[in-house]
Amino acid sequence: MAAKREKKEKTKAVRRTSIGGQAVLEGVMMKGERSIATAVRTEAGEITFETKRYKSAKERNIFFRLPFIRGIVNLVTQLGQGMGILMRSAEVFGDYAEPSKFEKWASKKLKVDPMKILMAFSLILGLVFAVALFVVVPNVVSTAALKPVEADRLYPLYYSLLEGGLMLLIFIGYVVSITIMKDIRRVFMYHGAEHRTINCYEHGLELTVENVQKQSTFHSRCGTTFTFFVIIISILMFVFINWALTALGWLHFNSAINALIKVPCKIIFIPVVAAISYELLKLLALSDNLFFRILRAPGVALQKLTTRKPTDDMAEVAIAAFKKVQEMDADPSIPEETFNIRLPIKMAKERLKYIATEADDADLEWLLVEVTGLKRTELKDDYMLTTEQFKTAMDYAEKMKDGMPLQYALGYTEFYGIRINLNKNVLIPRPETELVAEVAINTEGKKVLDLCTGSGAIAIAIATKKEGAEVTATDISAPALDIAKSNAMLLGLKINFKEGNLFDAVPDEKFDIIVSNPPYIPSADIQTLEKKVKDFEPMLALDGGADGLDVYRKIAAGYEEHLNDNGRLILELGIDESEKVAQLFEGKEIEIKKDYNGIDRIMIVKK
Repeated sequence: MAAKREKKEKTKAVRRTSIGGQAVLEGVMMKGERSIATAVRTEAGEITFETKRYKSAKERNIFFRLPFIRGIVNLVTQLGQGMGILMRSAEVFGDYAEPSKFEKWASKKLKVDPMKILMAFSLILGLVFAVALFVVVPNVVSTAALKPVEADRLYPLYYSLLEGGLMLLIFIGYVVSITIMKDIRRVFMYHGAEHRTINCYEHGLELTVENVQKQSTFHSRCGTTFTFFVIIISILMFVFINWALTALGWLHFNSAINALIKVPCKIIFIPVVAAISYELLKLLALSDNLFFRILRAPGVALQKLTTRKPTDDMAEVAIAAFKKVQEMDADPSIPEETFNIRLPIKMAKERLKYIATEADDADLEWLLVEVTGLKRTELKDDYMLTTEQFKTAMDYAEKMKDGMPLQYALGYTEFYGIRINLNKNVLIPRPETELVAEVAINTEGKKVLDLCTGSGAIAIAIATKKEGAEVTATDISAPALDIAKSNAMLLGLKINFKEGNLFDAVPDEKFDIIVSNPPYIPSADIQTLEKKVKDFEPMLALDGGADGLDVYRKIAAGYEEHLNDNGRLILELGIDESEKVAQLFEGKEIEIKKDYNGIDRIMIVKK
């Protein structure tokens, strides 16, 4: 019946296409000569696409284009591509699989994207399951069932026929059993839509839903037919293998040892079976003559299990995928697309956390603030990120996976309401330093010197917010000054930058205000700092010497020569350093201000 029905549907066939497909969750993948297009219908009812280009058969190494070799290459490629596309389609439709504990561990220890781990693990697990189900089980059962006739010279034939029959029954049973799941039934409906669309094109009809729905859900190049060929070829191939093993005397042991010999031998020959089956599938798809239809009939009949009548909206998705891959093949200038996936903030944070394992929750939230443009308070768990937003966040997370601070990954930070560009040559200004800048802005005097300027954050804040300020900024690091100058230029600010060690850069100048956030971490404490500080921020801006006071001593020794009468020296202090620093200015009028956490953070010295 299947052959007759196929004949009826094929009588109008007027053209052939190499385009083949695969059903995915709520969609269809179509593969052309040099591109792949997957169309998936989102929960909102829209069709979204993901397209990729690959080398056509003509562009590949001639070795991989040889008959039989191309079948093995095609099998391996299809397995990888198929698994990846299935997972991607699941994401589009809102099936956000969370990585397992193992994947989380591997992501943190091995610095590998958990989604890549999941795909590789799923592929390996699927292959192991397939080998166990379709090779090991039939082998064990056949061995046990035919033990009484082991001595018969036709034993290899009996064994192979029984083994092949069991493989076919297991395949049918497996397919029937998974149709219990609603999602699988829908995948089989999309499989029918894929076949109908290709049949419609090959019949020379316009690709409309109405025309597509008139076509057969069977197709000669289907993977189900390929599976049937694999089983038939396996029977023939394994007759030879079993005969050879018997003739060589390798099977004169007990059943367990024999199985350990047979199973690996058959696994080794699986690529050969696949290669022959692929060539047979290609050959039988070349013609609709009676002989070829008879050979295809059993495989086509099996398609009754894996295809179902699709709905009109499913046909629409399959048509969209087919047309898209046609466009991509015809015009190499058309860019690749990615699915317009909308991912919940909560899941996005989890995914990012498995990439940037050293980042804390606050960093990831600020990263999402950056890519969404939302306020931090607006980052609700049910907010949906667009594909581009999530991709951008992933790119930043990749930079942060070894512990890089968020600010370096972004390339900037906010300081006193001003955007300050950064790189690893300058310290990341902290919120406490904003208080230092604020004190300087509110202190009387126009001529200001910023020592150890780094990114220029303090100098820029003063030049921006303090009316009439004349700002000079110095640093011993030329790369740091390059960043500071760039920041000032981008903001259109006039700041006099000078390279030199503290006051050496301004030997004959005096100022109303001298401000500084100097290096103040004791050398022995550097290695106790967070990884993102000690491994990424410049040591020159952190290390304050054995007790953390080296730079304070130099400033104390030279500030008076460069400070006008009634001028102010404003210093940022490290934790628990206020008393020690105050001793360096003994006899002077000193005021201490605390930061947001009640820590002595700012010292003001009056001349």
